[in-house]
Amino acid sequence: MTNNTKEMFGDLLLDKKIVTALTEMGFEEPSPIQRETIPIVLEGNDVIGQAQTGTGKTAAFGIPIVQNITDHRHIQALVMTPTRELAIQVAEEIGKIGQTKRIKALPVYGGQPIDRQIRSLRSGVQIVIGTPGRLLDHIRRATIKLDNIKFLVVDEADEMLDMGFVEDMEEIMKNLPAERQTLLFSATMPRPILSLTKKYMKAPKLVAIHKEVVTAPSVDQFYYETKDKVDGLCRLLDVEINGKLIIFCRTKKGVDELVIALGTRGYLAEGLHGDLSQNQRDRVMKKFRAGRVDILIATDVAARGLDIENITHVVNFDIPQDPESYVHRIGRTGRAGNKGVALTFITPREFRQLKLIEKAVNIKIIRRQLPTEANVLERQREMIVSKLQSVLDQNNYNDYLPIISSLLKDYNPEEVAAAAVKLMQEGNKALEAPAETTIAPDLGNTGAKPGMVRMFINIGRSQKITVKDIIQSIAIEADVPGKDIGMISIYDKFTFVEVPEEVAEKVLAVMHRNTIKGYKVNVEPARARD
Repeated sequence: MTNNTKEMFGDLLLDKKIVTALTEMGFEEPSPIQRETIPIVLEGNDVIGQAQTGTGKTAAFGIPIVQNITDHRHIQALVMTPTRELAIQVAEEIGKIGQTKRIKALPVYGGQPIDRQIRSLRSGVQIVIGTPGRLLDHIRRATIKLDNIKFLVVDEADEMLDMGFVEDMEEIMKNLPAERQTLLFSATMPRPILSLTKKYMKAPKLVAIHKEVVTAPSVDQFYYETKDKVDGLCRLLDVEINGKLIIFCRTKKGVDELVIALGTRGYLAEGLHGDLSQNQRDRVMKKFRAGRVDILIATDVAARGLDIENITHVVNFDIPQDPESYVHRIGRTGRAGNKGVALTFITPREFRQLKLIEKAVNIKIIRRQLPTEANVLERQREMIVSKLQSVLDQNNYNDYLPIISSLLKDYNPEEVAAAAVKLMQEGNKALEAPAETTIAPDLGNTGAKPGMVRMFINIGRSQKITVKDIIQSIAIEADVPGKDIGMISIYDKFTFVEVPEEVAEKVLAVMHRNTIKGYKVNVEPARARD
């Protein structure tokens, strides 16, 4: 362990540089699996973690591994994952945890040129995350050397068992240095996995995290998919939301930014997070309880312990990182027999996390369309007219007549009046230049017809897959109308399917590692030949 200054992360004493990185990532305190696992790993023990995706287990092994790396010249940790997507995700998160310590984490997986991976490995990497087959390939080529490995992580071990990776896993494990720590995580513990733990782990400590599955039955739950959450939230505030609401953000910075964003658009909102003094916190809560402010924006930790009556809406501006947080958040509305509403904003990439929450909480979160600009204008029209009539009736606007007279030299009266109304309604946003058109994510040339993206799925006729199976799976899991799905070509061992560009990212996120007709599938963009 390093001699760097230590700092508290919740009740854990960690390297100050790591705590700085965690704060920047938006972590306020450790999750249950982090709180239990990190001290055990730091003490030098092997760990068996029984936990599902969405519990924060990547940081549970990533934090102590990063803290224990002092040699930047050699690979000191291997992480085995069942899929390339998980390898990339884990590498990104560990890279962020280790950014202030100059720790590099590299994902390696099949389907990517191995020469590129070899160049990256030679440039200096301390942690390698990869699928068993590709890791074994590098080990045999000696591009990954095992002499200095201090940690082995087996992530989602039961998934790797299902995908037939046990022999590759065992081949890697038996060639690692005996003096290492092994950390194995799995949602279930089938017999072959238990056999590996007995054979290759030393007196492992068990950490079991069980998910809460309780939700508030009196809360109506909806979600909105959008790439501009602030705009979407403002539309709801203008058209649908009346009452007292709490908006949840993942980070303290996010709270501050949303308070400013809403403030510049004319909404009265107050923020609540861990950086506020007790006096500031009390002042915010007094205004909120008294009704002088109807919108409270908070982090999960800051909102803990609040007892506020008559909350009509909970808004998840940032989707929670785990199902337990979702349950705790939405439980703040719908109390004492009152009806409550929980609204969640997601981007296409977050759709898979939403499905994970649905499954864990055992409830269907209904999709809704955001109000259009026309809906917003229609609802606001009467209010605008009422405000203007009130000012006109008071007849106290003479100081502004010279401004209007000046503008009338270049614009007609209707244009001046419309611009004044726009400025009144939108505040500083009215002064912004029109936003550039959002470009869809570049999935490369997949050989699909214009407006569509062609996907590759690794099952076909051999698994008795039909066109109906493909359409039903995508329609149900990705919430895409079946009529929007394009050409489907089923071959012996694989299938191609075309989906609209605007939903391609979501289909990839939710369908990969999902199942079709009981078969676990890999889904990725097809690549057209040049």
